[in-house]
Order: sequence, then structure tokens, then C-alpha cells
Amino acid sequence: MILIYFLFISSFAKEILNEKGINLVTFSFFTCVSTLASCGFVPTNENMIVFHKNSGLLLILIPQVLVGNTLYSSCLRFCIWVIGKFSKDHNDEHRLKVDYLLTNSEEIGYIHLLPSLHSCLLVATVFGFILIQFVLICSMEWDSNGFSDLNFYQKVVAILFLSTNSRHTGETIVDISLLSSAILILFVVMMYLPPYTSFLPLNEKEELEDHLQPLQRRKMKSRKTKTLQNLLFSQLSYLVIFIIIICIIEGKKMVEDPINFSVLNIVLEVISAYGNVGFSMGYSCKRQVHPQRDCVDKWYGFSAKWSNKAKIVLILVMIFGRLKKFNMDGGKAWKLS
Repeated sequence: MILIYFLFISSFAKEILNEKGINLVTFSFFTCVSTLASCGFVPTNENMIVFHKNSGLLLILIPQVLVGNTLYSSCLRFCIWVIGKFSKDHNDEHRLKVDYLLTNSEEIGYIHLLPSLHSCLLVATVFGFILIQFVLICSMEWDSNGFSDLNFYQKVVAILFLSTNSRHTGETIVDISLLSSAILILFVVMMYLPPYTSFLPLNEKEELEDHLQPLQRRKMKSRKTKTLQNLLFSQLSYLVIFIIIICIIEGKKMVEDPINFSVLNIVLEVISAYGNVGFSMGYSCKRQVHPQRDCVDKWYGFSAKWSNKAKIVLILVMIFGRLKKFNMDGGKAWKLS
């Protein structure tokens, strides 16, 4: 679909790739895989900003962003259900397998195959978050500099694309440093949330936990395991520790260049790394309190201006974010009262 869009729909987008010397087929496959894998790499220096007026391309990428991450579980269950429908009258063995997968998802132990109710609530939660972001960005950024050169339809698609990418993929069509602080805080919250965050009513949650109790009893925890769990902090606690460490390392720059090296910019960079999103405030020479002649803008990555020690800490944050599912129960030993 991306390839067809460039060949037959938008000659302007094709000219952009030609000017940059990027092969059309390479760009199409690379962008498709990167978007589906929630990587966010785009083979252009400007991410997707250079295509911010190509609404058709953005609409093609939005479903890939959702299917590859937040809605992967729900789409997986839907595909299994469709296979069962098609094989219902043809193969009883296939139908039994499909029925077993759909009704015994907890026993299978595959974390991406959620129960039916949980999958439906996940869909509602994902689109609910997108709607909240869409409404807030429209109300606060509609006439901002980032969207000033777009018409009504292009603004709607661009804001929808930005709202969809804030959870994980991190492809952006605007320099997010131009957005208001309130929207940036909203992005921080969205990036912090795990992909399968969903609203689950208490009574339904209790039923699921009761159903899972027999499986948990089979895995009796040893004393060493309990001791280790008592020593673990929550995800938020570790992120605060990482942010404090980076602020200590970059303390001198925070004093000399307080606008670029603000706490909000550092927090957004760390949470973006933790959520494997890729949003960055970048670095602008115009925001320097004491301008330097040899300064170079690094809008594509604020961490490009960090010291090597801070970059190593950020790498650890990214690895920690990829492995966060193994410590989602951390911090339970702490009682807040």
C-alpha cells in the first residue's frame, strides 16, 4: 500500500524521496516493518515531518501502528475467531482447536492471547486514549506553529497520527518541542503506560484472578523468590532513580543551558526510552541562554547532546523498558498509607 501510494497517488511524496536519493522500494519495506515493529525508524532525516501533508500515507501507517503494538492481542484473537468461522463447516478438528484457543487462553500461557472480555476492553481503552489525546491536541494546538501550514483535513489526520504514535511507535509529523507543556505531560503519561493497559471493572478483574489462582498455586514461590520480590521497587521508582542519576550527571549543563536541559525535557526523554517510543524534544541553539557560535541543532534527538555517561544510563533505561514485563509486580512490599 505504501508503494502504491508513492507510485500512483502522490507525486510530491515521490519527489521527496528522489531528492534525498532514497530508493522507493527500500523506503516502503523499511517503513512498513519499522512501523509494525514499533521501532519508529524512518530513513529520512526528518522522521515523518517531511510527509506531514501526505494524509494518505499517514492513514496507511496508523493501522500498522495499532496492530503491531497496543491492539496486537485483540487482532490475534480476532484472526483466530475468523479462522474458526471459515473452518467450522469443513474441518471439525480445526474448529475444536480454535474453540480451545479462544476459551482457554489463560491455560495456554501465551501472554498475547488475552481472554475475550479483556480483549474487548483493551480495544475500548486504546481508542479511548487516542480520543482523549485527539481532543486535547485539537483544542490546544489547532492554531499552533506545528500545524499552521495544514488545511482542516490534513490537521485532523496529522493529529490522529500523532495521538496514535504517542503510545509506542514514536513516528512524528511535528517537532514536539513546539507543543505546549500540557500536551508533553500527556505524552509522558501515554508513553509510560504498558501496551496492554486496559480498563477492567473490579468484579471482572476478581473473576480473572480467581480463575488464575489454581495455575499460580502450581508455581509455589520459594523463599529466595519472595526475598527478591521484597527487594524490588516499582517501575515508577526505577524511572525516578534513572532521572535523578541523569540530572546529577548533566547537572552542569542544566545550570548553563536551563531551557534545553530542563527537567521536563529530561523526563520526556527518559520515559520515551522506557516506553521504547522515540519521541524527543531535540536540541535547539535558539534556546541557549548563552549562545555558542559552533552550536548545531539536534532536533532529531535531545540525547545527542548528552554526555557519554548519561547516554549509557539511557541505554539501560531502554533495555529496562523492553524487559519491564518481568517486573510489573515489583514494589508490592511497600505499603503506602
